[in-house]
Amino acid sequence: MTSAKQQYDVVVVGGGHNGLASAAYLARAGLSVLVLERLDHTGGAAVSAAAFPGLPARLSRYSYLVSMMPTQLVEDLDLDLRLASRPTASYTPVTRDGKPRGLLVERPEGEATRRSFAELTGGDGEYDAWREFYADVAGLAEVVAPTLLSPLPTERAIRGEVDPGVWRDFVTTPLGATIESRFQDDTVRGVVATDALIGTFASMHDPSLVQNRCFLYHLLGNGTGEWRIPVGGMGAVTDALARSAVQAGAEIITSAGVSAIRDSGDGAEVTWHDGGKSHTVSGRHVLANVAPWVLGILLGNGADPDGKPEGAQLKINVLLERLPQLKSGVDPAVAFAGTLHVAEDYSNLEAAYADAAAGRMPERLPGEVYCHSLTDPSILGDAPAGTHTLTYFGLHTPASLFAQDPAATKELAVARAIASIDEHLVEPIESCVARDADGKPCIEAKIPQDVEADLAMPGGHIFHGDLDWPWASNRARLETPAQQWGVQTDADSVLLCGAGSRRGGAVSGIGGHNAAQAVLASR
Repeated sequence: MTSAKQQYDVVVVGGGHNGLASAAYLARAGLSVLVLERLDHTGGAAVSAAAFPGLPARLSRYSYLVSMMPTQLVEDLDLDLRLASRPTASYTPVTRDGKPRGLLVERPEGEATRRSFAELTGGDGEYDAWREFYADVAGLAEVVAPTLLSPLPTERAIRGEVDPGVWRDFVTTPLGATIESRFQDDTVRGVVATDALIGTFASMHDPSLVQNRCFLYHLLGNGTGEWRIPVGGMGAVTDALARSAVQAGAEIITSAGVSAIRDSGDGAEVTWHDGGKSHTVSGRHVLANVAPWVLGILLGNGADPDGKPEGAQLKINVLLERLPQLKSGVDPAVAFAGTLHVAEDYSNLEAAYADAAAGRMPERLPGEVYCHSLTDPSILGDAPAGTHTLTYFGLHTPASLFAQDPAATKELAVARAIASIDEHLVEPIESCVARDADGKPCIEAKIPQDVEADLAMPGGHIFHGDLDWPWASNRARLETPAQQWGVQTDADSVLLCGAGSRRGGAVSGIGGHNAAQAVLASR
């Protein structure tokens, strides 16, 4: 397929959710827009797929929850999209004094949550500390969240609106120190800490504070930090964005692998290949919905091995014939409805990090389990009654662990992930796993190398690199629209519009929105 024209106002490289968001905004503003996507479908990491032969269930194969997409963006683009809240925030099975127990956090929190804290920790102190902690987080989020769809505020401006103690505890002090000073219970500490480690490989005491930045992003969404399920799966998000873009007049070409971007200062040329021949189009602006490291290669700067990001997650997709029973006796429909934490006591998180940093696969692999079909049964299709999807997201599994022997190390990681889950089940989870049309267990695992191969995310890093604070430093240059919106690159006509832009991490569309606003402001 060839493009309809040779010259566009904007060429978007990459048809993931951020690229589609920027295309929709710009086409709605009357600009001519071309989106080029390497794969044979749009969506990037936010896609749904029937992963197992002969079975209708559609799983969110890579990205799995929507945490930061602003309501304003959904309304601006008239997205036909419904995001559902999960009735359980989290459940954490643990063994104390040889007895299976658990920590339940409802949504919204109520008496069962207070009682669960008291039964596990022996009193009300930890729950009181929990409520105070998250009230402080909410205060910070309430200041930052409204700025995400506006030009970058400065650090000074944000800091002036935040309680000094909250700023100290969450922005300037390693989050591990804050958690240790606020909580005493190892399990409670771990439940809090996990939001700092999703997609981020770091100690809770890392002096770079990358864990603090990750934590803030996970608690920012619409000022509440609630992670929601898109009804119909993650593909429903990008399908809605693609429809919005096309209806506004944007042109989308799939199976279009971009090989070069040449900036001329007042525009740029983009060369792409359709599998048969090369094509070149030009645009007044090029929006890069690829990682900054990949963009450097497309601009002709070469691949910098030292600057390549490194992902650190293990994703396992499972289809179950039935939900397993837990040793604690909690109803599985409650335990699996939110985030089920396994091997995520605080001490184990730090031990697992130390193992992985030393080049060893963690013995007790920490991870989180989600059952989206409890909230959105539509993704099951006409699967037999009792069928459920299960998603596991493992922490502290950097790409370097798999480099020498990816297949064998993946097998080991999956075994340890399953062992972490089985520790709390009455029966092994594999006894509940469905089988596909070929009689194979419905288990699909993705390590960072798989994510890089499938999605061209360097190092399999889901954020395209370490997250930045969602504000500008006080000394930052904010002279151009691109700088003001946090989407600038070294090439004047080329802007970042993906996860690698400032404020671009997670499934949010914020990177796409902000790049589009920078283009419109520069006209």
